[in-house]
Amino acid sequence: MPKHPSHKTQTPRINRAIGQLEAIKRMINEEKYCVDIMTQLRAARNAIKTVELGVLETHMEACMVDACSGDDEKLGAERIKEIMQLLKKYD
Repeated sequence: MPKHPSHKTQTPRINRAIGQLEAIKRMINEEKYCVDIMTQLRAARNAIKTVELGVLETHMEACMVDACSGDDEKLGAERIKEIMQLLKKYD
């Protein structure tokens, strides 16, 4: 079974997103201005998107390349199908 790549480099970004979400929760509890809350929600969404793209990039560079460059053509096709199904779930 192949070894999965590490995503530990994403931890600081995840921590930043958690911090942003905590700040948003405080803003809501303190009844801050709606547009200010929405601005922070957008920033948190972008932080999570950055993590998502980082994980996808690592997957493409490691798992996909590994699966598609080996002798098992079926494994490569399965990996491509996984990614296509994942991408179809997004708007």
